[in-house]
Amino acid sequence: MTSWLGIARFGLVQAALGAIVVLTTSTINRVMIVELALPAMVPGLLVTWHYALQVLRPSWGHGSDKGGRRTPWIIAGMGTLALGGFGAALSVHLMQQNMAMGAFAAIVSFTLIGAGVGAAGTSLLVLLANQVEEKRRAAAATIVWIMMIAGFIVTAGLAGHFLDPFSGERLMIVAACICVGSFLLTLIAVRGLETGRAAVKTEDDKVPFGQAIAEVWADRTARRFAIFIFVSMLAYSAQDLILEPFAGLVFGLTPGQSTSLSGVQNSGVLLGMVLVGVASTLLPRLLTLRSWTVLGCIGSALALVGLVMAARVGPGWPLKPSVFALGFCNGVFAVAAIGSMFNMANNGTAREGVRMGLFGASQAIAFGIGGFAGTALADASRLVLGSPVMAYATVFAVEACFFIAAALLAVAVGAKDGFGATANPLVLAARHQASGS
Repeated sequence: MTSWLGIARFGLVQAALGAIVVLTTSTINRVMIVELALPAMVPGLLVTWHYALQVLRPSWGHGSDKGGRRTPWIIAGMGTLALGGFGAALSVHLMQQNMAMGAFAAIVSFTLIGAGVGAAGTSLLVLLANQVEEKRRAAAATIVWIMMIAGFIVTAGLAGHFLDPFSGERLMIVAACICVGSFLLTLIAVRGLETGRAAVKTEDDKVPFGQAIAEVWADRTARRFAIFIFVSMLAYSAQDLILEPFAGLVFGLTPGQSTSLSGVQNSGVLLGMVLVGVASTLLPRLLTLRSWTVLGCIGSALALVGLVMAARVGPGWPLKPSVFALGFCNGVFAVAAIGSMFNMANNGTAREGVRMGLFGASQAIAFGIGGFAGTALADASRLVLGSPVMAYATVFAVEACFFIAAALLAVAVGAKDGFGATANPLVLAARHQASGS
């Protein structure tokens, strides 16, 4: 079984993965919109494509199952992700010289990013589940999650510091350091970490996939919860690609300053997640997971209303506290919803893996659509209203409405359907990982 040091090494890999992803979906996205003056739909489509490739995660997991080894998939996936991350920075530089060549490089790069995240991330979670003993899995989930968010925060802070004054060459240097450093960190972290074979086969493997998914979809509770996941994650993801451009265009922040703003948001997310995890463990009767989810959704809606006001008031508005509040409420909602998702998948009935696959597919599709829809709505509103300020205010207002709808859906699923469990979401996550699904 893996020691505490070994668990921390899993966290280092997850942090390395997150470092490259946040560089591409946050900083490079902002540079395309503000510095290159491209329509927001351009990076929106690229990130959507990266999410679309995540539907192939089961096939990558099956590949590592057949070989019985996860480490080669983790290393290959991180190498692919690192190439994609640097390629995305290179594509921005090429767009300044030749737009067609740069666009082609961006498509190839985000394809590599999607494939790398899926291959490395899937095998990492399976390996973690198989190699950590049951009594340590909740703590392991906590450590790995916090280290992943820490990777976001550190990367945003360092990139923000070294990107000013901005240039395409400077962006490539920063991206190269992050990508190479993340890959080397992964090589060091996984060395000797895997022992034995990780492949597991069950009787459910003999059931055709069409039959299994039909059985799960026929379950009203699973179907309603999948719809809740879709709506809530749609609201959660719609601001991903517009927050930094909003800060640049409305508040006049530099690329470095707006990248640092992403670190403020992720700090709030981390604090919100820790709050729910600790409260659910130490004070399990304080609030149910459903209550935390509803509160997180309503709080996120109120924080987005604050950003609508920020768009109207302008530089005089306290932007950082507003973004931190949004991150905090997002963190509360996200970890509670994920905990409920694990609870729903492991409710004592069959097809736990298919249930989790259904919920995961809802989440991935929502993230892909949400990112693109947010940028498309921003562009459309700008054309109709003639003002970038009102365009962003419109997107934030629509997101707030989706969060309210998600809160109502969470209430509709109800405690009687298993959404009111008081179990610690991190424990539930560990149980799901232990199932090998």
